[in-house]
Amino acid sequence: MPTLFWVLLIVIILLALILVSMYNGLVKLRNTVRNAYAQMDVQMKNRADLIPGLVETVKGAAGHERGTLEAVIQARSAVMNAGTPDESMEANNQMTSALNRMMLLVENYPELKANANFQQLMSELKDAEEKIRYSRQFYNDTVQKYNTKIEVFPSNIIANMFGFRQERFFEITESERQAPRVDFSGTYDGNFNQNDAYAQKAPKIEGGSDPRNLDDLKNGRNQ
Repeated sequence: MPTLFWVLLIVIILLALILVSMYNGLVKLRNTVRNAYAQMDVQMKNRADLIPGLVETVKGAAGHERGTLEAVIQARSAVMNAGTPDESMEANNQMTSALNRMMLLVENYPELKANANFQQLMSELKDAEEKIRYSRQFYNDTVQKYNTKIEVFPSNIIANMFGFRQERFFEITESERQAPRVDFSGTYDGNFNQNDAYAQKAPKIEGGSDPRNLDDLKNGRNQ
């Protein structure tokens, strides 16, 4: 009897340790997703901060194109006022589409493209777009790993017990995939999506260790 008692006690302790380990693993992954979203949100708001100056510069040469410019302004307002991750992702997709339309408009104004202030703003916008692409890839990779962990056995039991829920991927819209690619002499590429070069450069989390931060992801380090 004493032997059976100790065997059962050891089994119970081992099971408890396994459950605690799985729970802590899910919490860690969920926090990684939230941190990845926070990094992405910073980059998206940095892009939004460039919009007022860009719109004012474009308005100086194409002020009569009010509909296109107002769509960009409204998209920026939606980004800044987004209260949830879902709202933020939707608003940023709208902003990308609005910027695509504005870039097509700019193609008709060579004097605007030659403007030094416009070129500076476009350079900053290109940099912001690049950071968003990498941060979106980083976010989507962490979401994939987290969602997979929630679905597989036996961690799905712990996930259901403690209310872990799947997170949403940040996907581009179909209109963005089909948007025409416009050449601004390397200053802007509004149709760069997750199927382009950044998806090949960015390391995948699945099967390897997590990138330590966004810089590691951008530089192709996954150690």
